[in-house]
Amino acid sequence: MRSTSHPPVHALRLVLLSLAMASLTRADDDLPQPIAAGTFDSLLSSSPFTRTLGASDSLILTGLVHLDGDVFATLLDTNTFASQVVGKTPNLGGWQLVGVGGDPAKRQTWTAQIRLQGGEVVAVRYQQPPARPAARTGGPGSGSSGGGPGGPPPPLSDSQMNEARLAAVNYREGFNADGYPKAPPPEMVAKLSRLSVSQREDINRRMFGLRNQGLGLDERRRIYEGMVDRATQQR
Repeated sequence: MRSTSHPPVHALRLVLLSLAMASLTRADDDLPQPIAAGTFDSLLSSSPFTRTLGASDSLILTGLVHLDGDVFATLLDTNTFASQVVGKTPNLGGWQLVGVGGDPAKRQTWTAQIRLQGGEVVAVRYQQPPARPAARTGGPGSGSSGGGPGGPPPPLSDSQMNEARLAAVNYREGFNADGYPKAPPPEMVAKLSRLSVSQREDINRRMFGLRNQGLGLDERRRIYEGMVDRATQQR
């Protein structure tokens, strides 16, 4: 009788162990793998939670104002009809004017580069401001009737000219276009006292022109303080 040989027990154990290891390796491929350290670097450097998304979609440039060597861009949000002024110093919303372009004689070519609060820079082009909805009432940043924030400022009325002249003399009382809700603060009164009556009247007239263009209270106050500061430094 021929005897049948069987493989050693330890050999069978090695085969079974190899099969088990192969099965574990295939199972590991189906498990979540470790994430590399640099995977989210782009999110950390440009977080969607700190960016203003689509800010330039409804934002238009309505004018460029030159005051004593500084440039200010007047912007209008066509969704809310809120206007604001942006200069080289960040405004209350953290927006800053970083550049302008276009032919100064052709406003339809004007552009402004605006750095938003999160650091993103958007290019805003000049557009003729759309008609304001009839149902919208006045309010902060809502503008005023006349040439509009993008067009040429309407001429000052006789009452505005008279108020600019009287406020140059009675500067401690303030006037309707200086950007202050009441009389100017003591530190501003001290600066105004160092200017001549003609200097104060010239500033007052320019402030009325900005008010007629639709600039809000906060924007006018910032521009007014800048004009007064430059005038006192030139004396």
